[in-house]
Amino acid sequence: MSDKADKAIEYYQKGEWKKAIDTFSSVLETNGDSAEVYNNIAQCYAQLGDNDNAEHNFLKAQKLNPKLPQVYINLADIYYKQKNYDSGIQLLAQGVYEMPDNLVLRHYLARFYMEDSRLDLAIDELEHILEEQPKNYDAYYDLGRVHFELGNYSSAISAFENVLEYKKDNEWIYYYLAESYEANDELDKAITNYIKSTSINFHFPLPFKKLGILFMAKGDYEGAIEYFEDYLKKDLADEEKHNVEKIVERLKNRQNKN
Repeated sequence: MSDKADKAIEYYQKGEWKKAIDTFSSVLETNGDSAEVYNNIAQCYAQLGDNDNAEHNFLKAQKLNPKLPQVYINLADIYYKQKNYDSGIQLLAQGVYEMPDNLVLRHYLARFYMEDSRLDLAIDELEHILEEQPKNYDAYYDLGRVHFELGNYSSAISAFENVLEYKKDNEWIYYYLAESYEANDELDKAITNYIKSTSINFHFPLPFKKLGILFMAKGDYEGAIEYFEDYLKKDLADEEKHNVEKIVERLKNRQNKN
């Protein structure tokens, strides 16, 4: 590696993006085109918030070396932040074509499909990943979310249960699993998993509200009041807090009448 390249990397590591761009550009003048160097320049522009120049340099890198995975990932991140899902899908589909065994690119592509509501295509990519990596809990998580959106609640439950084989300390997994059980009319299992979610993170408000609603539906007003009052201790919007306070007041009045 040349002294200029070393200096450019040093500037990059220090966050001196403009100096890094100038020095990487000097490396190109001396050594000729390089996909890796264009990728580094693009990342500097991205750090500066100059997405047009970042995209321009990422595409130069891609043209020089269409089998450089990091280029696709870095540019896809920009498209994702811009909600430019069509461009991201086109880019990542090209990456998967060039590198069909790269499961990271497939997972990025699946997430773009999810954001663009192309859920069947997302399932295809996620199932391909899981055939190759049956312990990929991130893929199971995304698969669960997709099946839930499609109303395939039994499949969503199966996917989230698979996540729990590898990750048992995440309140969101239990919450989504509980939602899936609730949607599938398995209310006792829903309650069990909402409670597990609260036990992992008492400050996570969503399962407390869900538990209040489910206990209220069962006619267990004491349990409903308890969970709604715990929910009210969280950081809620004023309107939400006011609405829940009214529910608690009505439940207490019903208790008194009984």
